[in-house]
Amino acid sequence: MNLSKTEQRVLHVLAQGGHVRVQRSPGGKILAATCYTYDGQVLADCPLNAILGLRRKRLILSQEGGPYRLARAGRLAVRAQPDNRVQEAS
Repeated sequence: MNLSKTEQRVLHVLAQGGHVRVQRSPGGKILAATCYTYDGQVLADCPLNAILGLRRKRLILSQEGGPYRLARAGRLAVRAQPDNRVQEAS
């Protein structure tokens, strides 16, 4: 599946436990989206069109009005990237 770099970046954050919160209009249309990492920080490069593209491809989903999380198809579509978390020496 062809995914942009931005879509891959968002999928990678979601695969590590992040989520996407959306703001909707009274009619239900998505107006804005904010992507949070697993530790609660906001992903700076998370445009609305990337979220809508992932949603259209059914790689992310929302259950019972909750935040968007990675779907099974999204887990299969995410490309492996080196883990960028800092490991503490014990």
